[in-house]
This record gives sequence, structure tokens and C-alpha cells, in this order.
Amino acid sequence: MSGDLGAEIVVRAAQKSLEQHPDLDLILVGDSNEIAGHVTRIVGVEPRLTIRNAAEVVGMSEAPADALRKKKDSSMRVAINLVKDGTAQACVSAGNTGALMATAKFVLKMLPGVDRPAIIAELPAIGGTVHMLDLGANTVSSADQLFQFAVMGSIVTAEIRNIERPRVALLNIGVEDTKGNETVREGAAQLNQSGLNYVGFIEGNEIFSGKADVVVTDGFTGNVALKTMEGTVGLASHYLRRAFTRNFFAKVQAFLASPVLKNLSVEMDSRNYNGASLVGLNGIVIKSHGSADSYAFQHAIETALVEVKNQVPQQIGNLLQEETA
Repeated sequence: MSGDLGAEIVVRAAQKSLEQHPDLDLILVGDSNEIAGHVTRIVGVEPRLTIRNAAEVVGMSEAPADALRKKKDSSMRVAINLVKDGTAQACVSAGNTGALMATAKFVLKMLPGVDRPAIIAELPAIGGTVHMLDLGANTVSSADQLFQFAVMGSIVTAEIRNIERPRVALLNIGVEDTKGNETVREGAAQLNQSGLNYVGFIEGNEIFSGKADVVVTDGFTGNVALKTMEGTVGLASHYLRRAFTRNFFAKVQAFLASPVLKNLSVEMDSRNYNGASLVGLNGIVIKSHGSADSYAFQHAIETALVEVKNQVPQQIGNLLQEETA
């Protein structure tokens, strides 16, 4: 209910997902009157789509502790409760990230062997994509937690991208063994002794190079890196538009280059990468970007489907047990 574009985009995304997946059932959680109006207008009668009422909404600027304590009938809390009691196998939300994380952790609890949940997302890279975590769930992480992030990231990437042994790298200020703080070096030592396909340190300018399938870092660094990436794309787009509209000849060049520019736009479309997973929980919770349109939100639903079908939480728990045995 608290996405930037309202409940209508969720209903439209639900319609497309149901069309593409005959074995899928969806529960829309929130203001039942508002949702029913959208469903009647957009979807019509669909037995695989049900509505569960929730009387409250968590605001985007609301403190996670307040949402957890004061809004027990919020659409977010009700949806996560449905995962907890087994009515649903996954929750997808475009709501307040902090509140979603706090509520999911409180209701679903952590997997054995996991200290804290992490946010992982798929990003474009040369030759494919790269999964990066943590992107903001934890501002400070220990070496043990970085190791846990690596295990979780390896499982998610293996299932999403169908890679048997994803290459895992630690984000650092250099690639030499002596670089970085003590926490990063200790994390590297653990990964070197693990059964993961650890390829060493990677620097910020190599995140998209295709050298690694999983990039691991703490949430503070990861969130700063992610926002910097988004800003860089915006800056490049600004200069590109300005260059192609500078004068008449530039506009002619833009017209001639339009097929190339269109393909570039499709490849770099952030909507194709919407749907960050809150890994480490004893259940599946997917965070959609708050400004997601129906196309982007549908991609988040697809991410949830892959994790459900491949039982990602169970695989994470099993691998952690193997690595720590």
C-alpha cells in the first residue's frame, strides 16, 4: 500500500504474473475496498487472486521501531504473517525498507547460523549480471557476518543465474592481501578456507567488470556504492541528452543513433533488476523499489518465484551448516 505509485501498479503486476504462471496464486494485502476496485477494473474475476484486508499502512518515513510496535495490522505486517503461518510462501513489498527488515526479522526470525539479514540485489555487469550484498541492512559487519553474506550471496546467485559455483569477491580498497581493514582481511581468511569459489578482493571500479558473480561488503559501503552507481547513470544520461540536443546536427546524429540508444536504454533499464532479497531470514521477503511501476514490480514477483521454487532459505541453511561443521 505504501509504494510511491499506489496499489494500482501492484494489481497490474499481479495480472501479468498470473497470465505467465498458471500455477501461481497471489494474495493482495491492504485496503480491501481500494484493492477490490482496481481488481474489478483491471483483472476481473480471477480465483487465483485473493484479497486480505489490512487496516493500517506503514509510511515511507516512519521509524522501523514505531512500525513494528504500533502498526500490527499494517499491510506489511499482515503479509509477512502470511509467510510465517504458511499461507504464503513469499512476501513482496515496495514499502519502507527499514520497517520491512525489522518486521520480517521479528516475525520470521533468522536462519540458524545467520547473525543478521542482508539485502542482496542483481545489477548489470559486463557479460551478464552481478549480485551484491549487503546493500544497507547493516551499517557495520563483522568478519563472520561477511562470511555469512558470502554464503547467502552464493546460493542466491546460483539459483537466480543458474551458475553451479558463483565466483565470490570481497569489496576492498585494493586487491593485495595487505589492503583493507582488519575485518575485511579476516573475512578473506575465512573465505579462503571455505568451499566457496572465492576469487579474492575486488575494487569499486571492478564491480561491473564481470570478474565476480557475487560482491560482498558491509551495508554502509554497499549502500553508498549503490547510490553512487545510480547517480553516475543519471549523470551520464544527462550529458548524453545534452550532447544530442546541442544543435541541429547533433539532433540529426541522435536520430541516426536512435536504434543503438534504444538498445542501450533497454539493457540499462533499472526495472529489469528490481527486487532485492532480504536473505538470512527463515522465509522469503523481496523488497521492490518504492518508485517501481508495474513492469518493475512484476520483476520483483519473478524474483520471489525463483526463490520459492529453489527453496533458497533452506539451501542457505544447509550450506551454512556444512561450512561451519
